[in-house]
Amino acid sequence: MIEKARRELPGLTGADVVHRVLSHNPDVLWALARRDRYSAADPKGEGFVALLPLNEAGLEQLVRGTFDASNPDTSLLTTQSEKPAAIYVWAIHALGTLAGAVPLVFEKISSPLYQDADLYARAVTIDGHRFLEALGFVQGTSWRGHAAPHLHVYKRSAETGDVRPIYDSYRQGTGKALTVSVARSMEDLARVISIRSAVYIGEQTCPYDEEFDGNDLSATHLVGYIGDEPAGCLRIRYFADFAKVERLAVRQEFRSSRLSFQLVRAAIDLCRVKGYRRLYGHAQKRLVPFWGRFGFKVFDGAQELVFSDFDYVEMVLETERHPEAISIGTDPYRIIRPEGRWHRPGVLESSAQRAVTRPSVDGKAA
Repeated sequence: MIEKARRELPGLTGADVVHRVLSHNPDVLWALARRDRYSAADPKGEGFVALLPLNEAGLEQLVRGTFDASNPDTSLLTTQSEKPAAIYVWAIHALGTLAGAVPLVFEKISSPLYQDADLYARAVTIDGHRFLEALGFVQGTSWRGHAAPHLHVYKRSAETGDVRPIYDSYRQGTGKALTVSVARSMEDLARVISIRSAVYIGEQTCPYDEEFDGNDLSATHLVGYIGDEPAGCLRIRYFADFAKVERLAVRQEFRSSRLSFQLVRAAIDLCRVKGYRRLYGHAQKRLVPFWGRFGFKVFDGAQELVFSDFDYVEMVLETERHPEAISIGTDPYRIIRPEGRWHRPGVLESSAQRAVTRPSVDGKAA
């Protein structure tokens, strides 16, 4: 697998170096494979993500630009049982639809041992730069007074232990980072309406009544940001055993940013946390390859349909159950947290600190 990747990624380190590093920490290499091509009897990876868990000395060398990624010194790496100071994205080889699996690897390194470690990477090509931005990395960082403009960083808020999922990744003042948030206010909904009006009504001349079809107040909306600018959106509706992903829109001036990839990945993750394993959508026929990157397929018996002057086909994504999927038996306080913020305490948990007074029942307040 490594030797094959070397033919496609000039400068990639050799298999002997990878084996040496793997013997020091087996968590370095994560193999990727498409489900329909994977055999448990003969397991083989089609791609991989290689991560180097750095100790403080390794992080200092990385920031100063003296870290030798072509032949890493294992004394600068943590072992499998040690907590790293940072994680360096050593290499990613994920062509085509395999790219959709990369965020799943990052999800796997959110265990208590790794969750406080910021991710660092270097982009050596324009495509690599765009891919890192699509994952939420920001170019340029500093550590203990040392500037590192050559690095991309994905901050995981180690100082607060606040590890945010992709669908709640927006924070103000993140430069040009690609982030996503659930729409929770009328102002957020106004952002969604503005973006979709520009894309669907303005560009595709969709009639107003067809674009705003009566389903917006019964759905979850995701807003995608580039820096602090609302640049894209996506809608999710929920049914008994599947969720429908629809109304993906990115403003024309931001189409080269890969924000659409970030929005779709966020939608998939959010639906999985809500307990859904099947996602469904109507894809414009010209965009079937795009949706295929995330694992969506035109299934047997899929129907073709036409609406608002475009031709569509049904697609479905079958995915794994999320390890933290919400269900009956989940902490009840988690269930009543704001949509998409199940990973942090909500306002109702704060109210639980007050004494029980039942003012409307007893006719008095504490």
